[in-house]
Amino acid sequence: MKHRKFIKGILNHCYQRSADGGVLFYTMRDHLVYFTLFCILARKYRIQVLALCQMPDHVHDAVVANRVQDLTCFKQELNARFAKMYNEQAGISGPVFETPFGSAPKQSAKSARTNLIYIANNPVERQLVSVAEEYRWNYLAYAITPHPFSEAIVIRRSSKALRTAVSMVKAEFRAGRPMNYTLLKVLIKDLTAHELQQFIDYVIATYNVIDYAEAIRYFDTFPDMMRSIRATTGSEYDLNEVFLGKTDKPYAQMTQILLEECKYDDIHEILSLGIDQKWELFDILRKHTFVMGKQIAHYLHLPLGQAE
Repeated sequence: MKHRKFIKGILNHCYQRSADGGVLFYTMRDHLVYFTLFCILARKYRIQVLALCQMPDHVHDAVVANRVQDLTCFKQELNARFAKMYNEQAGISGPVFETPFGSAPKQSAKSARTNLIYIANNPVERQLVSVAEEYRWNYLAYAITPHPFSEAIVIRRSSKALRTAVSMVKAEFRAGRPMNYTLLKVLIKDLTAHELQQFIDYVIATYNVIDYAEAIRYFDTFPDMMRSIRATTGSEYDLNEVFLGKTDKPYAQMTQILLEECKYDDIHEILSLGIDQKWELFDILRKHTFVMGKQIAHYLHLPLGQAE
């Protein structure tokens, strides 16, 4: 194994792709399960988190640890526990992230700033949003308010379903447990579209460990940080990202098509299908979209070399 560069107390840019390079985060539940587990384990291993961004097929984070063992154990437990939850609900087995994870220390303030800008702007680069703070899963908007994508919850005015959901989130957080797929499915079942946005914001705000003040320190002020993020996408030469297509927008489009055309209750059902069944879905998506074949294969976890 290649020796990992690590310096105590220095910001580390960590990066990890899905195990086979295919799409991993299909739904809101995928994002929330990963995020809440990430936050719980960051507290356990005393990892200071300055940034986190969950993209459809990979994850970036900027973290500070006192020992390389802490960082390694944090990532190992995170990957193992997330894989267990992810696989159980999808009916599959095996690792979900490639190992080992990539990391690179950022020793200068300039390199740390560049890294924080890069992580925030990953979804802009992939054309998922026009500005970084519009992407929920880089958590940048939560530096401003705990409910950036909804109105604040007022319990006395909330529906029984939302009150129950909030109560259960509080109980899970206090018990030191991440949100899980089954519980999330139950809690959101009776929420309205508006309440769902409130619920997602509430979960993120409750578990969030990102140290925005420390991240802002590299830019002097929050407005300075936002101006820097909007001015450039940054670059990371230590980690070679591989993208298919010009944008990641088609992944959400393909999910919607399959849910409507194939009547799946849960898009994760596609992950346990046989290879021939997946190629049938490939043909459906090829018929209904203008997406390049390799990007459809990436979505369905099919061999890229056979997709034309």
